[in-house]
Amino acid sequence: MKKEIHPEYVECKVSCACGNTFTTKSNKAELRVDICSNCHPFFTGSEKIVDAAGRVEKFKKKYAMQ
Repeated sequence: MKKEIHPEYVECKVSCACGNTFTTKSNKAELRVDICSNCHPFFTGSEKIVDAAGRVEKFKKKYAMQ
Protein backbone atom coordinates (compact mmCIF):
# COMPACT_ATOMS: atom_id res chain seq x y z
CA MET A 1 0.00 0.00 0.00
CA LYS A 2 1.13 3.51 -0.70
CA LYS A 3 1.87 5.66 2.30
CA GLU A 4 -0.13 8.79 3.12
CA ILE A 5 -3.03 8.17 0.71
CA HIS A 6 -5.26 6.15 3.03
CA PRO A 7 -7.42 7.72 5.75
CA GLU A 8 -6.43 7.23 9.36
CA TYR A 9 -8.13 4.18 10.92
CA VAL A 10 -9.05 5.04 14.52
CA GLU A 11 -11.20 3.67 17.32
CA CYS A 12 -14.75 4.94 16.91
CA LYS A 13 -17.57 5.39 19.43
CA VAL A 14 -20.96 4.53 17.90
CA SER A 15 -24.06 6.00 19.56
CA CYS A 16 -27.57 4.80 18.71
CA ALA A 17 -30.81 6.75 19.10
CA CYS A 18 -31.99 4.09 21.59
CA GLY A 19 -29.08 4.96 23.91
CA ASN A 20 -26.85 1.98 23.15
CA THR A 21 -23.16 2.72 22.61
CA PHE A 22 -20.28 0.54 21.44
CA THR A 23 -16.82 0.95 19.97
CA THR A 24 -15.47 -0.16 16.64
CA LYS A 25 -12.88 1.03 14.13
CA SER A 26 -13.55 3.66 11.47
CA ASN A 27 -11.99 6.68 9.83
CA LYS A 28 -14.23 8.89 12.01
CA ALA A 29 -13.91 9.25 15.77
CA GLU A 30 -17.66 9.26 16.47
CA LEU A 31 -20.76 7.96 14.65
CA ARG A 32 -24.46 8.40 15.40
CA VAL A 33 -26.94 5.85 14.05
CA ASP A 34 -30.73 5.59 14.15
CA ILE A 35 -30.96 1.80 14.52
CA CYS A 36 -28.55 -0.72 16.01
CA SER A 37 -28.69 -4.44 16.77
CA ASN A 38 -30.08 -3.62 20.23
CA CYS A 39 -33.24 -1.96 18.90
CA HIS A 40 -33.67 -3.35 15.36
CA PRO A 41 -36.81 -5.55 15.09
CA PHE A 42 -34.93 -8.35 13.31
CA PHE A 43 -32.50 -8.77 16.20
CA THR A 44 -34.97 -8.15 19.04
CA GLY A 45 -37.54 -10.64 17.73
CA SER A 46 -40.35 -8.10 17.76
CA GLU A 47 -40.74 -7.94 14.00
CA LYS A 48 -44.26 -8.05 12.63
CA ILE A 49 -45.14 -10.59 9.97
CA VAL A 50 -47.55 -9.16 7.43
CA ASP A 51 -50.29 -11.58 6.46
CA ALA A 52 -50.39 -11.55 2.67
CA ALA A 53 -53.03 -14.27 2.38
CA GLY A 54 -56.35 -13.12 1.04
CA ARG A 55 -55.06 -10.12 -0.89
CA VAL A 56 -56.59 -11.28 -4.17
CA GLU A 57 -59.91 -12.03 -2.51
CA LYS A 58 -59.89 -8.63 -0.85
CA PHE A 59 -59.25 -6.97 -4.23
CA LYS A 60 -62.05 -8.92 -5.90
CA LYS A 61 -64.46 -8.08 -3.09
CA LYS A 62 -63.53 -4.40 -3.22
CA TYR A 63 -64.14 -4.14 -6.96
CA ALA A 64 -67.00 -6.69 -7.06
CA MET A 65 -65.21 -9.07 -9.41
CA GLN A 66 -65.94 -12.76 -9.66
